Amino acid sequence: MARSFSFDRLLELTRFYQAAAVNALFGFGMYAAFVALGVNIYVAQIISHCLGVAFNYFTYSRHVFRDAGPAKLRFALIYVVNYFIGLASLFMVAQFIPSPYLAGLAALVLASIINYFALKHIVFIKRIAG
Repeated sequence: MARSFSFDRLLELTRFYQAAAVNALFGFGMYAAFVALGVNIYVAQIISHCLGVAFNYFTYSRHVFRDAGPAKLRFALIYVVNYFIGLASLFMVAQFIPSPYLAGLAALVLASIINYFALKHIVFIKRIAG
């Protein structure tokens, strides 16, 4: 059983980072586009974050946590918390990295690590067969 658990967890993590890569490309692409258009980095972050939430819900719920129950409200609440984590990360990183693109990318990495654990243990809780 331990072997199955490890294999199942590895598959789930693989699917998570596949979806995370697509989500990151979407979200960071939106962020970079807004910055390129001259939008303030913090405004660009909130707009791209809001657009990314709906996109991310579908990729995570349909690709990663397929056997979990629907959790739209928990998902939205976690993404509110995730936004503030990302905002704080962006603020801290922007103090040391002058490029708004690299600062945004660094903040994204930190937020994604925290996001996996929140999605796994708070949002997409596996249904119990019965």
